[in-house]
Amino acid sequence: MSDFLKVTRNGQVFEIILDKPKANAIDTRLSREMGQLFAEFRDDADLRVAILTGAGEKFFSAGWDLHAAANGEEYFDDFGEGGFGGFAELKGLLKPVICAINGQAIGSGFEMLLRADFVIAVEHASFMLPEVRIGVAPDIASILLPKSLPRQKALEILMTGRQYSAQELESLGLVNQVVPADQLMESSRAFAQNLLRAAPLSLAAVKEVVYRTEKLAFEESFSALRSKTWPAFMKMLESSDSQEGARAFVEKRDPDWKGQ
Repeated sequence: MSDFLKVTRNGQVFEIILDKPKANAIDTRLSREMGQLFAEFRDDADLRVAILTGAGEKFFSAGWDLHAAANGEEYFDDFGEGGFGGFAELKGLLKPVICAINGQAIGSGFEMLLRADFVIAVEHASFMLPEVRIGVAPDIASILLPKSLPRQKALEILMTGRQYSAQELESLGLVNQVVPADQLMESSRAFAQNLLRAAPLSLAAVKEVVYRTEKLAFEESFSALRSKTWPAFMKMLESSDSQEGARAFVEKRDPDWKGQ
């Protein structure tokens, strides 16, 4: 594994620090290694929440490594099973991913956040999609931003290449929390601990429903749900945890989740 990735298992929380001087830019090799780490997180039953952050206070990630691009890496290169950054396209990832933004998130470094489940950013963090100014287009953002924001605002972010503050993106609903720099990891870990209070199979079911219904109308979504063919949702309903939650409520105690 690359020296640019530092991994810590903090109980049931999997923490990854991207530490590649000078700007935490990601090339093909590094993206593939990130995909391997997120696959490890996905497949380990003892891990329930992932936190991805950058080293230092200046850059979360400057996105695609343009030095690598200048040396021949292609726009549609093979960035690994999880896509660029390791998790955006990773199949079967039904566990929460938190991005803790410690500085600038630029280009693909910004786009990664659009596939994260939660985003917590420091007060001085900034976000920008400058691709149109260097002759390409942001692919993931061009797909996802118009689904999250009014068309005009999405196009402004996509087409102007200007920089946005953490506070601006919080107001748009793209950032969950903005915190002082010295509280970033503390706040992210506290957020993770709050997620750990939920049944793991319930969280997986929520993500499954969100992904499967993105393109469906409500009637189609509910019909599909009632077809009982969604594996994570049915596993949740048939689990002992679904009964444990009710028992714990009645007995006025914290539930003991088993994930089964």
